Amino acid sequence: MELAKLRYFYTVAKLGHVTRAAEEIHIAQPALTKAIKQLEEELDAPLFYKKGRNIRLTPFGVYLKNKLEPILTQLDNIPSELASLKAERRFTVKLNVLAASSTVTEAVIAYKKRHPEVIFQLLRNEAEPDCDISVATDTANVAVLPPILQTTELDEQIFLAVPKNSKYAEKNGITLAEVKDEGFVHMGGSRLFSAVCDEFCLEAGFKPHVSFESDSLLAVKNIIGANAGVGFWPEYSWGKVSADVALLPILDRDCRRTLTVNLHESPFPSEVTAEFYDYLVKFLQKRRRAARS
Repeated sequence: MELAKLRYFYTVAKLGHVTRAAEEIHIAQPALTKAIKQLEEELDAPLFYKKGRNIRLTPFGVYLKNKLEPILTQLDNIPSELASLKAERRFTVKLNVLAASSTVTEAVIAYKKRHPEVIFQLLRNEAEPDCDISVATDTANVAVLPPILQTTELDEQIFLAVPKNSKYAEKNGITLAEVKDEGFVHMGGSRLFSAVCDEFCLEAGFKPHVSFESDSLLAVKNIIGANAGVGFWPEYSWGKVSADVALLPILDRDCRRTLTVNLHESPFPSEVTAEFYDYLVKFLQKRRRAARS
């Protein structure tokens, strides 16, 4: 069935008059009548019948009109919906956060205050085929992400977070061997970070005993502060620890990671992606300077 013939039928059915329908859709009346007859032949069912000078829908015509109404309405809405989608995409940033989620979220909030029209889609998937910007570590497999146009690397020292009232708190630094018998508090949602920290412990000769795991930074801070374990803490990307937690440099190995902020190639780039990329890089750099001052 041709869409044009279905539209012709619907217009006649809606107006109940062939002449007025022909005028509305700008087609000659004989051509319209011929198209309706062809549709009836194709469907093998009469759609109209004459009643005096007027025409009426047969039961088959009523059925077809009711079926077509939502379909044609949806088709008619497609141009405006696509226009809205294009306008939305112009101000949408797809952000794949594989590391430093707390600080990246703060950057998004701060940027949104200045640019409320920008829409952020926050993702968390190493194999995401569609993202504009990703924040990862040097251990992430970014090869499966979209092609990278630009990348910025920021190094980050990793400390050991200990309770302020523990026997370790007054030290200027600590070796991992000293805490091999302690329970470790892990940030559960940071799979890549946890794997790196587990590797630090294995290099020191032990497998860490995870006593608590949470996706919440606040919960991790509170558990360590309550003297219920120790944990690894990135220098700046997770923000500051609470007052009842101390950060100690790890002395027996160089515990650090590299954050990568990547601008990805997109077939439909947002107008604001490059601007937010620069903003995010500067935001992270500022956090790093503040942590080291």
